[in-house]
Amino acid sequence: MKKQLFMAVAFFALAVTGRAQEVAYEEYDLDNGLHVILHQDNTAPVVTTSVMYHVGGKDRTEGRTGFAHFFEHLLFEGTKNIEKGKWFEIVSANGGTNNANTSNDRTYYYEVFPSNNLKLGLWMESERMLHPVINQVGVDTQNEVVKEEKRLRYDNSPYGKILFAVAENLFKKHPYKDPNIGYMEDLDAASLEEFIAYKEKYYVPNNAVLVVAGDIDIPQTKKWIADYFGPIPRGADIQRSFPLEDPITQEIRATQYDPNIQIPASIMAYRTPGFKNRDAYVLDMISTYLSDGPSSKLYKKMVDDQKEALQVGAFNIGQEDYGMYLVFALPVGDTSLEQLNTSIEEEMAKTREALISENDYKKLQNKFENRFVNSNASIEGIAGSLATNYLLYGDTSLINKEIEIYRSITREEIMEVAQKYLKPNQRVIIDYLPEENPSN
Repeated sequence: MKKQLFMAVAFFALAVTGRAQEVAYEEYDLDNGLHVILHQDNTAPVVTTSVMYHVGGKDRTEGRTGFAHFFEHLLFEGTKNIEKGKWFEIVSANGGTNNANTSNDRTYYYEVFPSNNLKLGLWMESERMLHPVINQVGVDTQNEVVKEEKRLRYDNSPYGKILFAVAENLFKKHPYKDPNIGYMEDLDAASLEEFIAYKEKYYVPNNAVLVVAGDIDIPQTKKWIADYFGPIPRGADIQRSFPLEDPITQEIRATQYDPNIQIPASIMAYRTPGFKNRDAYVLDMISTYLSDGPSSKLYKKMVDDQKEALQVGAFNIGQEDYGMYLVFALPVGDTSLEQLNTSIEEEMAKTREALISENDYKKLQNKFENRFVNSNASIEGIAGSLATNYLLYGDTSLINKEIEIYRSITREEIMEVAQKYLKPNQRVIIDYLPEENPSN
């Protein structure tokens, strides 16, 4: 009786929490094609202003990789009305913070200000869209910045090129085969005219979404948006046609060397569908089942019980056109990479061939319920989710209903999706090794 009462109370609390987290928003389009989403929350005097552009690392031509990431930096250089090098100074002087990031599919800029500086945030983002200064001095400056970032995050970072190795083996035709940061020789070879043309093509209102979230007055916010963003000219419609990959039907073996490591790693990777596909949600659950936390299947088996791995993790890396599913493991002592591969495949086979237990299934559902609640716990997080759901998923309402997708996934579906995508003949196995001594 006590157990039943506890379960009823817990279920009620979860339901109340879920309702309390529902995000109210309003969305509309300007005449120039800019999509606007407003979320009002007056509980704290803070506002996030963000713009997400539908341009990422995949938007390039051969020999001109890395432009989107380069523009992430370049569009902080200055504008017609913001002096070079003053962007961050203006933000911090007005009590704000800001940042930007780029994926293979989109670029995201945002500011967080005290709500009395909302007008400033809107003006700055409209300046970035309409009046950026793109000249040779800025290009040369940011070229050095990007090169230093590449050295720090990838070239000189232990295991820093793992995703590069995975992508170049999973993809042969699609632009995902190349690193998001690009190849430095491509940036060196690009002309100023090419950078200007890239801006004019992609950084236009009809290829973007503006999200304003937090302590706002909606009528006033709409007026400022109309004043600052309304006059920006619409750009030409963007047409994308990326090549399709041939299915992987036979295991691929590859080797990658890293001078920054002493312990080798085994990587097992699979090409999976884009994140809008329902199967991608199921793969999220499978990765959590296999490696999220000490009680997960791979961790308990390989780290705790068999003591053959220092670390092991399964990751479903979502992208718009194709995803990447990978399992990464570091060996203990003399354990071979082949032994790691064997142990990983044993657990993968169990997922393909039998239903996970009811208890494991309930644990999975609880984890995804918690993630959903936590994802809407901050204004900054809500702004990012609204932008992503509209621009990449084509459904803003996912911010409130995405959890229903996970709730609807069954144990049978988990097994079916594992069978569909995670078979040995569909995988890439990469031996990620310390770089050999050139004198040997």
